[in-house]
Amino acid sequence: MTTTHHPSRETARMDELLTVGQVASTFGVTVRTLHHYDEIGLLSPSERSHAGYRLYTPEDLERLATIVTYRRLELPLDEVAALLRGEGSMREHLLRQRDAVMARVDELSALVDAIDTRLEREMHEQPATTEDLKEVFGDGFSDEYQAEAEQRWGDTDAWKQSSERTKRYTKADWEQVKTEQDEVNAAFVAALQSGEPATSEAAMDAAEQARLQIDRWFYDCSPEFHRNLGDLYVEDPRFTATYEEIAPGLAQYVRDAIHANADRAAGA
Repeated sequence: MTTTHHPSRETARMDELLTVGQVASTFGVTVRTLHHYDEIGLLSPSERSHAGYRLYTPEDLERLATIVTYRRLELPLDEVAALLRGEGSMREHLLRQRDAVMARVDELSALVDAIDTRLEREMHEQPATTEDLKEVFGDGFSDEYQAEAEQRWGDTDAWKQSSERTKRYTKADWEQVKTEQDEVNAAFVAALQSGEPATSEAAMDAAEQARLQIDRWFYDCSPEFHRNLGDLYVEDPRFTATYEEIAPGLAQYVRDAIHANADRAAGA
């Protein structure tokens, strides 16, 4: 029986084969790497051309894709070789690859979380910028007030102490300052709107809370020094307006409560 020769099939088969150089340029693997894989028996070209050049088959390229996947997972070559020696179908190989990738995904996800935590902590430890302060205090913060305050009190010990403390404050610190200020103002408003006089325990306790907040965050604020601030709240129209926007009559009420609290401290 005569065997029929099909040159077209052989030609098609040869068209599927790639040289070392073609594989390197097509798949982004260096010729040196391919030679190394060949030397250690990890991946050897299965065919040869008529001229003797070694050629990679489609099956060889599937094996190369598997090797590259494992190497991208930073597995050492001996582990890659062990995985490739494992029994099983291509489906089982792919499932093993997927398991390896997912394990790395979990590891990298945990690493990203750790980096984000450190980054957030680093950002929060940075001194607050002017934009941060405007974001925290809104219309309650003004560069003009800051400049005038420095001009008025810049030579005082209180100003120097306040400047030394606040230059290190982060945005989170200022958010805490704002929260405490809001709580103090709410205590004053509650006493005022309930009909308590400025000399009442509730009003004086709010004044003491305000004094301690200044003392804690800015500078040493004695009850007598606090009196001066209370006077400023009714003498300076801008301070007065700030309190009046919160509640009508609040500026005078706060001033009187501060004086009453200073008198209470003096008589203690």
